[in-house]
Amino acid sequence: MKIALANEMKKIDKRAIEEYGVPEILLMENAGREVATAFEEYLGGVAGKRLCILAGSGNNGGDAFVAARHLMNHGAQLSIFLVGNPAHLTKSAALNRDIIIKMGSVVHVLETERDWDKLQVTLRFVDGVVDGILGTGFSGGLRDSAARVVRMVNSHGKPVISIDLPTGIEADTGCAAPEAIQADLTVTFGLPKFGHMLCPGETATGKLLVDDIGIPKALLEDEEIRQTYLDEPTVAPILLPRPLDAHKGSCGRILVIAGSRGMTGAAALASAAVLKSGAGISVLALPESLHEVMEGKLTEVMTKPLAETAAGAIDVAATSEALALAEGFDAVLVGPGLGRTQETQTFVQDFCSAVKKPLILDADAIYAFRGKTEAFKNFAFVPILTPHLGEMAHLLELKVEELRTSLLDMTREAAHEYHAVFVVKSECTTIVYPDGQVFITSKGNAGMATAGAGDVLAGTIAGLMKQTAAGLAPLAGVYIHGLAGDLAADEKGYGLIASDILENLPRALRTLC
Repeated sequence: MKIALANEMKKIDKRAIEEYGVPEILLMENAGREVATAFEEYLGGVAGKRLCILAGSGNNGGDAFVAARHLMNHGAQLSIFLVGNPAHLTKSAALNRDIIIKMGSVVHVLETERDWDKLQVTLRFVDGVVDGILGTGFSGGLRDSAARVVRMVNSHGKPVISIDLPTGIEADTGCAAPEAIQADLTVTFGLPKFGHMLCPGETATGKLLVDDIGIPKALLEDEEIRQTYLDEPTVAPILLPRPLDAHKGSCGRILVIAGSRGMTGAAALASAAVLKSGAGISVLALPESLHEVMEGKLTEVMTKPLAETAAGAIDVAATSEALALAEGFDAVLVGPGLGRTQETQTFVQDFCSAVKKPLILDADAIYAFRGKTEAFKNFAFVPILTPHLGEMAHLLELKVEELRTSLLDMTREAAHEYHAVFVVKSECTTIVYPDGQVFITSKGNAGMATAGAGDVLAGTIAGLMKQTAAGLAPLAGVYIHGLAGDLAADEKGYGLIASDILENLPRALRTLC
C-alpha cells in the first residue's frame, strides 16, 4: 500500500473528479458513511446515544455532516457545531449541512459565549465526538477558536473519531499543534498519510482505518507516489528462495567489526543476529583483549582479534588487517559498540573508504563520519546507515526537534546527496533510498525501546544481504526485526530485552518463507 503526502492526496482527489468523472459529492458521501459506520461499530451501536458532531468549513466538515445524517438515521441524538465561518463553507459541505438542517437538526455556530457554554455542556453528557474540523490541509498552529474546541474535547475524555486526521496534526510530518485532538479512532481516505505513522501524530490517531471511498485503484497505486507501507505482501517477494543445495557459504558470509571494552553486548547481539536472520557465517572482529571473553560468550559466531588502543577499542593500526580479512566476506557491518576514541574513528574512516565490500554502518561508525559525509559518495558500494533520530540529527548537524519537523524531506535530501540508504529508527522506522523511494514499516512496538534493539536490527540487515534481491535487505531486515519484536511483546509485553527480539528472528523469518 502506498502512503500519500497531503499534496499527493489532493491531486488524487482532483484526478478522480476531473479525469474519471467521480463527483466530489459522491466521494464526500462515501467518506461520511464510512465514518458513521466505523463509529457505530466502535460504540457498539448508536441508537439512543448522544453524539457531538464538530464540523469545519472545508470538505472535512462536509464529511462530518454526511456522517451526522447516517448516525441520525441509525437513532443517534445529535448536537452539531460548526467550527468556522458559515460563509466559508465549501459548496459540497454547504449542501450536506443544508440536508441535515432539513432533517430537523440545528447546526450551532460558535459565535457568542452562550454558544461556547452550550458546547461545554454538550461535551459533558455525550457518548462520543466526531472530529471533522480540519484534515490534511492543516499545518502550523490552530486558530484560537479551533484550539479552544480541541482543549474542551480533550478535557472531557469522551470517545473521539477523527475524519482523515485528528485536528491539529500535520499530514506530512506527524507534528502537532500545541493543541491537537487525541482520537480513539481515525478514518482516513484513499491512502494513509505519513502523519499517521510518526509521533505525536501516531499517538493522536488512535486506531487507524483506511477506506478507498471509491477512488479508482490506479490513482492509489500511481508510481509517482514514492512512499510505501512495508507489509508482508511487500516484503515476502524480496526474500530469495533457498535452494536444496545451499551451504553456509552461499547463504551469506558476514564480517562484523564491533565492540570495545564495556560494550561487548552490542557486538554479541549484532553478530548473533546475522546468524539468526539466516546467514551462514558470522565472524566478529573485535579488540584483541576482548577476544577470549567473546569466544566463551559466542558459540556459533567466530571471532577475530584486532589491534587495540590502551582503552580497549580497535586501533587505526588494525586497518590493513581488517581490509585483508574483509576480502573473504559478502558484506561488512561496522559500528555496534565500537566506541568513539579518535583512533577508532580514524580506523572506521580509513577502512570504510578503502574496503571493496557492501557496508552497513551503525552507531559509532555513523558518528565517525560527522562532518565527513561527502566520503559516502566514494564508497565502493552504496552504504546502508542505520541511525536512530539522535544519530541522524547529529550527522546532519541538527537538533532532533528540527529533524522531526521535516524528517521525510531532510532524509530524502540526505540519501540523494550522500548516495546512501538511510534506515532511520524511531517509533516507526523509515527506510529512504537515494532515488527518493521511502518505505515505512508496519511492525514494531514500544517495548522495543530497549538497549541493544538497534544492534539486533543492524545484524539482521547484514544477515539478509545475500538472501534478498539486490539492495532490498534493509526492507526485509526492518520488517523481520519489527515482527520479531511484536512476537516477543506478545509474550513479555514492555518487559522485553534485545535478546528476546534476537530469539524471535527465526520465527519472524519463517512467516515469510
